[in-house]
Amino acid sequence: MSEILKGDHKFYIGEDEHDPIAEITYKDKDENTIIADHTYVSEQLRGQGIAGKLFNELITFAKEENKKIIPLCSYVKVKMEGSPEYEELIGK
Repeated sequence: MSEILKGDHKFYIGEDEHDPIAEITYKDKDENTIIADHTYVSEQLRGQGIAGKLFNELITFAKEENKKIIPLCSYVKVKMEGSPEYEELIGK
């Protein structure tokens, strides 16, 4: 399993953050809020729970930085809205 690295507004797997084999990306809305806008896992990594691991990195980052997450990405939206544990992290 490749390690998850932190890039510029993303967590990713791969040699190069500009051409990752998996990633979850976000934008800054304001100093207290990020917008999770995209999750991608390449064909070769699918079915290994990689998106969930990337999601967990994003959640940990948001908690450590005391930020809320606006889940624009459909994957992040389903994960966050389906779990009471993430409710306090959902931004507006």
